[in-house]
Amino acid sequence: MGAAAATPRLLKRPQRLLASLFLPLVIVGLCLFQAHPADAARGGRMGGGSFRAPSMPRSTGGSYGGGYRGGGYRGGGMGFPFLIPIFGFGGGGLFGLLILMAVAGVLVNAIRGVGNAPSIGGAAAAPAMPRNVNMIQVQVGLLASAKSLQDDLRSLAASSDTSSSAGLQRLLQETTLALLRQPDLWVYANAESGSVPFSSAESTFNRLSMNERSKLDAELTSNVGGQRMSDTSSSAGEADATNEFIVVTLLVASTATAKLSGADTGEDLRQTLRILGSTASTELMALEVIWQPEGHGDVLSANDLVTAYPNLQHL
Repeated sequence: MGAAAATPRLLKRPQRLLASLFLPLVIVGLCLFQAHPADAARGGRMGGGSFRAPSMPRSTGGSYGGGYRGGGYRGGGMGFPFLIPIFGFGGGGLFGLLILMAVAGVLVNAIRGVGNAPSIGGAAAAPAMPRNVNMIQVQVGLLASAKSLQDDLRSLAASSDTSSSAGLQRLLQETTLALLRQPDLWVYANAESGSVPFSSAESTFNRLSMNERSKLDAELTSNVGGQRMSDTSSSAGEADATNEFIVVTLLVASTATAKLSGADTGEDLRQTLRILGSTASTELMALEVIWQPEGHGDVLSANDLVTAYPNLQHL
């Protein structure tokens, strides 16, 4: 009887083990899923950048000191070459999850490579590169009466040099200024930031960009990496009279260490935009400005805004 009773218990152990392994995957899948409006508005996009490391060699020492910031928590040293990110700025969501996945991926690769590390004596000097890269995403939802903002963004897309660091810095500065000039029309906002190791910075930035671009039905106005493109089958212009909101997303990859104020209040958002706009060209690695709506007759309703941008907070 004892052996017979023990057999079902032994059979249940593998099932419990499988359940414990699959549960995190299910949670990650649910976090990655974001519903978007069935009839998403068309939008615009501009930006560019490069994640190539400088060629000047320097001695390497210390460890990655980056970590996800915000929420009043501060990461502590864990003996790894970076800190596990902590969701902050009152946000999190998919942005925070992608930052966490990037750091976790580097951690796994670091553990795998411990046994294959080359000897220090004959190692050549490594090329100089940033220890970590800060990913910053600021989103502002404005009343649709901010038509001059759309005009400013179209003008910037037509005139900006997105193939150089100086041009990208000017684009970031002018975009933040355009937003700062419309404080009476700010309704919603969200700001999130996190640090990732340099080796995973480009892929993380691309994932964040793809997530925001997928919220657009099409990109009517585009100036990315010095290439200007337009949808000749449609025309950009004022949205339909029934439109309610305009949303602008700033996605920045930077080596700057300035502490942002978040976007919990209008004053916090104002300070965040001012600091972000003052980023030096030598610290700016990549930039994307994405906005919607952008086409004649396009509408971004309150329901569409809540569905596509669930992390926006009312100011």
